[in-house]
This record gives sequence, C-alpha cells and structure tokens, in this order.
Amino acid sequence: MTSLLPITFALLQLLLPREILLARQKDAPVFLQIITLKTQPELEEVMNFLRSGRQFEELARKYSTHATASVGGYWGPVRLSELGNELRVQIELAERGALIRIFHPKLGYAILRKVDPADARRVLFEQALQIGADRLQRGDKGLALEELKKAVALDPHSASAHQLLGQAYLLQQTYEAIGEAKSELVQALALDPSLVWARFYLARIYLDLGLPRKAKEQLEAGLKTRPNIPHLLTLLGEANRQLGDPMLAVELNRRALEISPEFFAARYYLGLALLELKQENEAIAELETAVKSKQPIPDLYLTLGSVYAQKGDLEKAAGLYRLAVAAAPDRPEGHLKLGAVLRQKKLYPQALEELRLAMPEGKQFPSTPYYQQLQAETYFERGMVFQAQGVWAQAVENYFKAIDLKENYPEAYRQSAEALFHLGEYARALKHALKAEELNHPVEPSLREKIERKARE
Repeated sequence: MTSLLPITFALLQLLLPREILLARQKDAPVFLQIITLKTQPELEEVMNFLRSGRQFEELARKYSTHATASVGGYWGPVRLSELGNELRVQIELAERGALIRIFHPKLGYAILRKVDPADARRVLFEQALQIGADRLQRGDKGLALEELKKAVALDPHSASAHQLLGQAYLLQQTYEAIGEAKSELVQALALDPSLVWARFYLARIYLDLGLPRKAKEQLEAGLKTRPNIPHLLTLLGEANRQLGDPMLAVELNRRALEISPEFFAARYYLGLALLELKQENEAIAELETAVKSKQPIPDLYLTLGSVYAQKGDLEKAAGLYRLAVAAAPDRPEGHLKLGAVLRQKKLYPQALEELRLAMPEGKQFPSTPYYQQLQAETYFERGMVFQAQGVWAQAVENYFKAIDLKENYPEAYRQSAEALFHLGEYARALKHALKAEELNHPVEPSLREKIERKARE
C-alpha cells in the first residue's frame, strides 16, 4: 500500500499562504563568492581583471579584505534575509556565475558571484577539512575543532571528517569532550569500517572509560586490516593487561618495540605489565627509557613517581610528579601525589597548596567512582597534613569527609581514631579504632589500649 504521507505533505504545501512560501524562498540559504575592497577605483580594477578572464579565487586571495579571502572568497551558506532587500533581489535575479557589483553599508565595495551550492559545499568542505587537519597536527585545539565542525556540517557523510573531529574533541582534554569524541569516531566507523586510526582513538576512549574488552574488540579489528602498526599492538597489550593477562601484554609490547624501537608508549605499557609481574627492576628500566623521550605523558610520570615513592626516594618521586603536573595542570592526580610526597618531606604549606589544586573549591568533577575515590584521597591527605602539625580538629574534619565519600576507608578510620583521641572524644575514637580493626588496618597497639582505657573512664 502506497504511503499517504508524501501526498498529504504536498497538499499542505499548496494550502500554505503564498506570502509564507515567498518568505521561505527569500530566506533560503545561498552560496556566493565575494571580494570586498576599500575604494571604488579598486573595485573597477578588479572588475576589469575578472572580465579579462582572471580567476575569482585568485583575485579574492590577492585583493579581498573579506574574511573569506584566504579560501578564495567562498562564502556561505548565507541567508538572503540578512543582506537587505535591494541586495537580496539582485542575488535572486542573478544567473549562476554572474558578477554583482555593489556598495553595501556593512560590506563596503564588493563583487559577488552566485555559485552552485553543490560546488560551493565541496570547495568549502575541502578547505575546512584541510585547515582543520593542519590545525590538529599543530595542536591548535580551538581552531581545529571549529574548522572540523564546519567540515562535518558541510558533508555529514564524510568518514574522514568525523574521525578528525573525534580527534579534535580528544585534543580538548576535557571530560565533557570525551563523549563527543566517542560519538564522532563511532559515526566515522559506521561510514567506513576500514578507518584504522578511528578504531585506535576509540579504543583509547574505551580504556579511559574502564572498558578494556570493548577496546580489545576495536584493536583486534584494526590489526586484521593493518597487522604491524605498533600503536595498535601496544594498546592491545594494555587492554589485555587490564583484562588480567600481563604476560600477553609484555609479548605484544615487545613486538611493537621490534617494529619501532623508539616508540616510547610501548615502553610505558611494557613497564606497567612488568610491574604487575613483580619484575620491578626491568619495569623501572623501561619506564626510565620512556621518560627520556621527553614526551609530556602525565600517566608515565605518575607511574614512575609512584615506584620511587614506594622505594622511599622522595626527591625523584617529587620531580616526576612535578613533570606530571606541568604536563596536565588540570588533572587532580599529579597534585594529589605531589601533595603526599611534600607532606612526607614535612613541607606542609606546599603540600596543602597542591592538595587545594587537586580539588579546587567550586570545580565540578564527574560523579563517577573514580573521581569520588580521588576526592576521598585528597581529603585523607589533607587530614594527614593537619595531623602531622597537631591540628587535630581540622584533621578529623577532613578524615570524616573522606569517609563520607568512601564508606569503608580503613586508613581514614585508623587515622581519625588517633585524631579523635587527641581531641578527647574517646568514645568516637574507640568506635573508629574498632572499625579500622574490622577493615584489617588496626591502630597501633599502645594507642589502642589508651583509647579503650579513656573510653571506659
């Protein structure tokens, strides 16, 4: 049975008032080429060049003062209603390719040419895509995003444009942009499943979201097409490590290093897998080699810094955490870890400042378990700083905030028991000491005895 919807729509169009239909036509977007000039003589000179056969694009780049000069004067889509009645009529009556010379209050002396929408879209798309790709390569995240959004709007069916826009969102390095990046990369692969780099960046997002199995699926699909790309191999190794197979992670990262010995990311992920296998010396060697690449990778600095912190080398740990903070000042992890090391070095004001930067007042973070854990650890560290200085009330306040965010936080219960004891709140101190014992983090025996004795008294 034939659908009645197209017929119904046509009838509705016939019933619309003639004035509304005309208004729609007048406000329909058009594509133009434009050259703007400062004086009448300049306009006449350029008109003569055009009549003699010179290319509009060439003259726009050379003479035009309009924002579109660098892209050959292509301008659009432009709504006719925005140009004023007189100019709108001229454009409506003009044939495609005809030259229109005007003086406009906003544009000044100008030459316009009406162009075919399909041709203009193609040219504008190619220009936006090229500029966006160049900006992306230079790390100019704002302009890259702006141009690639234009490219996708001009050609929503371009898989390459969606992939590059996904990369541009990732470059923003904000939590809000991750969802946008994921959507663009999924769309790119829907249009062209052979895009290996779209799979790589999508796998990175899945790993960041704690979805290693989904990352593995994307990487294995990419490696079927391109089996020897070290980036895919090393990320697949990391996905397998997160899935509980560090031995396979070591194998895949070593294979990546055979293909590209200078590939620092493979050494980083290899180091993670070796740490999990308790091969600490080999892991440190790989991580140190990766650090020498001078690539600003916060996670690399944080990992190696934590290894040195556990070994008691606070100077090396602090230096690496400072590199992590410099590479990603908006990420809380580096500030938190640096604050902990500074506390251990008894640099209390500096430690509190780093902990303030880890979770600045008023800043919104995603309400995920990961960020709740970071907030809890930040409050716990603040409590430790105050406790080290004997400021017991503020220590207790921060420990309680940590426990509110992380219910069974054994270290916070143990430390708060001591702080409450010093405040003279013996019953509460005993309650927290018992909870710490329940969580296998008992208070020091002599302190435990004092707490219980005072609580009974």
